[in-house]
Amino acid sequence: MGSNPTRPTTFIQPKDFCLLSTPPNLLSSRPPSAGRIAVLGAGITGLTAAWRLQRAGFAPIVFERSTQLGGAIGAITREGWRHELGPNSLLEGSAEVAALIDDVGLGGRRIYAAPAAKQRYIVRGGRLVAMPGSPWAFIGTSLFSWRAKLALLGEPWRRPSPADAEESVADFVVRRLGREFLDYAINPLVGGVYAGDPMLLSVRQAFPKLHALEQTHGSLLRGTWARRKIRGGPKERIFSFPDGLEDLPFALARPLGAAVRLGHRVLGVARGEEGWRVEFERGGGRGGETFAAVVVALPAGVIAALPVENIPGAERLAALSEIEHPPVVSVFTGYMRAQVRHPLDGFGVLVPQVERRQILGTLFSSTLFPGRAPAGHVALTTFVGGTRDPQLAGLDDPALLRVVQGELASLLGASGAPVFTHVQRWPRAIPQYTLGYQRFKDVVTAVEASAPGFFIGGNCRDGISLANCMEAGRRLADAAAKYVAREGV
Repeated sequence: MGSNPTRPTTFIQPKDFCLLSTPPNLLSSRPPSAGRIAVLGAGITGLTAAWRLQRAGFAPIVFERSTQLGGAIGAITREGWRHELGPNSLLEGSAEVAALIDDVGLGGRRIYAAPAAKQRYIVRGGRLVAMPGSPWAFIGTSLFSWRAKLALLGEPWRRPSPADAEESVADFVVRRLGREFLDYAINPLVGGVYAGDPMLLSVRQAFPKLHALEQTHGSLLRGTWARRKIRGGPKERIFSFPDGLEDLPFALARPLGAAVRLGHRVLGVARGEEGWRVEFERGGGRGGETFAAVVVALPAGVIAALPVENIPGAERLAALSEIEHPPVVSVFTGYMRAQVRHPLDGFGVLVPQVERRQILGTLFSSTLFPGRAPAGHVALTTFVGGTRDPQLAGLDDPALLRVVQGELASLLGASGAPVFTHVQRWPRAIPQYTLGYQRFKDVVTAVEASAPGFFIGGNCRDGISLANCMEAGRRLADAAAKYVAREGV
């Protein structure tokens, strides 16, 4: 991942706080491993877990193979342009996310998406059509035919599937809403969120809230209406920070200080009589330390290859290597404002597969947040590849830029060559929660059950969004804290 040369990589000394209900004297009169918890991975899940553990009075140590914080979060800043290399925004949809942002000192640095970014566009018939944002707009939209609109009226009377049924996102949507909604609403959404295929993804696993609406209310429309009536907490607003989302991992890591060990590759984990032994390599040298517990917040493929000793059935974690992660390329292009005909009055545009184009979608980055482009210019972030077109992700940079320029010219009226470009490749981008995915979660659950003090979480288990990963960090911290306090280790 590229780095932002303007951001520091040193941290202040840690301070002690008390967030959870762990007694402050937990670390006294204990063996050397007492209260020390190894956290493997300095992505958003691992850093959230470590931050919470330290605030609860524990001594977390974070091991990260890379020399960068934040996992997929990062940005390249150059000549007035800022390319968010991975996630571009965070949804403030829960009280927990809002509270964490405040607690790490970023509450006053939130930048909410500009009002001009309210529109969401979908390509239909080769042109951009705004997604309807109200019932009246839905009636008048050209995105869906009158047949599809009328069919929607029957959705509340369609029977729900059995609660334990395994169903693809595509089958679920066609059954409840019809084929047109799959093609021009859900398919592009899945392409934008998962870079995936709704025919392959499990609705229970990939979109559990959608599945729950049907099971709880018997209807998506009734369920959505009921949720709007009872919804509390913060509004579901999209935000970032002045220096981009990497402000968040830096804020989480800062109080941890030297406890965040970058450039440390974990060689293996073993359970012993004195606790959990973590072996690691740094700069060609090897070392090892003992901990009361281990939190694993690593990508699925890394977990699958992690040597774990003295845990019955730990070899089953190798199955996580079978989780599909399609390649995705983020192509950032900067244009002079006069080069682009479209007003860029929205969040961005998503491309349905039936339109047979070569991109998944494009964010109007400079419309969303300030500081993404110099004055008089616009910034666009386009995504290529995914399960839809993995071969396109393998093109070299000049070929990729030609593809993106051609699509932007056709869809947005972008003329001439961009004045700034940057390409970020993610060979294994997003875990696909496909049909049968529960078997991977069952493996993790079984291994944890056979290894008290060993906890696993992150985007391959808890959901792929940043909010999901932050919640995973909280869950892991709570589980590790309760274990250490209960066992007195």
